[in-house]
Amino acid sequence: MNFTDPFHDEHGDKLREECGVFGAINAADATAVTALGLHALQHRGQEAAGITSFDGTEFYSRRGTGHVAENFSSSEAIAELPGFMAAGHVRYSTTGGSGLRNVQPLYADLASGGFAVAHNGNISNAGTLRHELVGRGAIFQSTSDTEVIIHLVATSRYPTMIDRLVDALRMVEGAYSLIVMTPEGMIACRDPLGIRPLVMGKMGDSVVFASESVAFDVIGAQLIREVEPGELIRVDFDGSIQSLHPFGKQAARPCIFEHVYFSRPDSIFGGKSVYSVRKAIGAQLALESPADVDLVIPVPDSGVPAAIGYSQQSGVPFELGIIRSHYVGRTFIQPSDGARNSSVKRKHNANRALVEGKRIVLIDDSIVRGTTSLKIVEMMREAGAAEVHFRVASPPTAHSCFYGVDTPERSKLLAARMELEPMREFIQADSLAFVSIDGLYRAVGMEERKKSCPQFCDACFTGDYPTSLTDLARREGKDAQLSFDKVA
Repeated sequence: MNFTDPFHDEHGDKLREECGVFGAINAADATAVTALGLHALQHRGQEAAGITSFDGTEFYSRRGTGHVAENFSSSEAIAELPGFMAAGHVRYSTTGGSGLRNVQPLYADLASGGFAVAHNGNISNAGTLRHELVGRGAIFQSTSDTEVIIHLVATSRYPTMIDRLVDALRMVEGAYSLIVMTPEGMIACRDPLGIRPLVMGKMGDSVVFASESVAFDVIGAQLIREVEPGELIRVDFDGSIQSLHPFGKQAARPCIFEHVYFSRPDSIFGGKSVYSVRKAIGAQLALESPADVDLVIPVPDSGVPAAIGYSQQSGVPFELGIIRSHYVGRTFIQPSDGARNSSVKRKHNANRALVEGKRIVLIDDSIVRGTTSLKIVEMMREAGAAEVHFRVASPPTAHSCFYGVDTPERSKLLAARMELEPMREFIQADSLAFVSIDGLYRAVGMEERKKSCPQFCDACFTGDYPTSLTDLARREGKDAQLSFDKVA
């Protein structure tokens, strides 16, 4: 999710990205660099953080629950992780739960030496593979889908580590961006459809990888390029870099929600400024669904760029009609619905002097369950707003994600249960509109969505899943008609 979203709660009224990854090799202060990089990726996961380092002989790991600063801000913590190669991870739990044993990077001693992996994404056949591996005698130490990759590597019969990793990845489906550390160096790879993001940079003689380019800004590294879909990049300690494409060429399907919400607005994704794309989405929303209002007001913080775009396109003034406190704990850690609702009111306050008597349009990035949108509308009416219209900078979220995003069950998604007018009635707005799917594609720079071969993964809006969903099909007792194109 985008920054520390103040309306997010444990029941998922905002979508949460599963995690962020960072890696550095041939860096004298690899752990410190990795910790700084993870700080920049904190918005991608606030449940736990971990770093594993390598000094040429030994691997060292430190993992803990909470934010990066709670675990890696002291010189003592950094000193526990010596070496010139390190990888780190921040996470929310989707597959596997929130226990400390699932905090990454995961590490194992294989026959060829140490193996550490940090994973962003979700393996959609992990349950099936795990069942097969356990049946062959594998013993799992975590409940994370990422550990399946370790076991597949460990049992591969190929002679080299890179070949064993490729062999393992040919057996998995779903989404993954991986940073792998071995005694031979670092390997960064991305699933063949490029669903989850991964970028490569340089900092002096060091090579760095991260989920988002903003991590490079923080450490003073230069963004080189995206890791291509299906690409494996191997970096050795002598500085040599090898690029492999073992899975063949497929039409990429990166997650379009990175543009809408997940990435920080100061990141570059798919060669485009996330901030500029979000403004363009807001402008498109104004063209498609204008509102006769006095003020355009963003739902902070994630609605701000789209609201600016909406205002500029419509000519209606942009104002901060909701003021956010930055000094209250996260809503989702509260133990009860009453406490959570109280936290929402402590974190956000209507700017009464501004909105009283005004017709306003609220701009938010998405509606998941609708409970947050209802609270916001109620808050603005209590502050005296004459009319409250609601505009959403994404299409209706009507389908669950199986690629590393923590979504509620589909039955709990408001757009899966209701048509537009009942949704409007539920959130008690005077009007409600979402940007169209083609409008979203136009804002990202496409003419329209190609129905036969979409340019992005947009399954949360369309239900068009780009890979097989083997575990889901097994759970629901269906065959793989849910499946579309195999990853590998």
